[in-house]
Amino acid sequence: MRIAAISDTHNRLPDQLLRSIAAADEIWHLGDVCEEEVLVEIEALGPPVKVVCGNCDHSAVWPMALNFELEGFRISLVHIPPKEAEPGTDLLVHGHTHVPRDQMVSGTRFLNPGAVFRANKGAPPSFAWLELNRGTPPSWRIERLPRADEEDDYSSEE
Repeated sequence: MRIAAISDTHNRLPDQLLRSIAAADEIWHLGDVCEEEVLVEIEALGPPVKVVCGNCDHSAVWPMALNFELEGFRISLVHIPPKEAEPGTDLLVHGHTHVPRDQMVSGTRFLNPGAVFRANKGAPPSFAWLELNRGTPPSWRIERLPRADEEDDYSSEE
């Protein structure tokens, strides 16, 4: 299963992002969508979308966390990462820091796709591909996006 993990769009959806993630089996938005219309644009691409509420979101329907099993992996989606995951969690996928991450913390793999908008600490704007197949280790790959000053095709405004 090929999952597009995105976070911290802050009302920005570069055309390159939309073209890329349309090919996903699922799309996970890890918070700070901001306006619900942005999520509607992502949902219109077709693949199923999972979303969690970020600290800049005001949706009463988006959960703060999603916990589920997929392809034999126990997964937690959150916006703000805890210091440690709940016991038994294989993958904790988060946003908030605006910096890509792939790190083992007490037996759980913490993953952050970085930020679509306002990347931090020298990181470029980015999203990630997560490949999950039962019985094989997960594959995580960061995809760079153009900075707003490199390409002016952001379809939504903040």
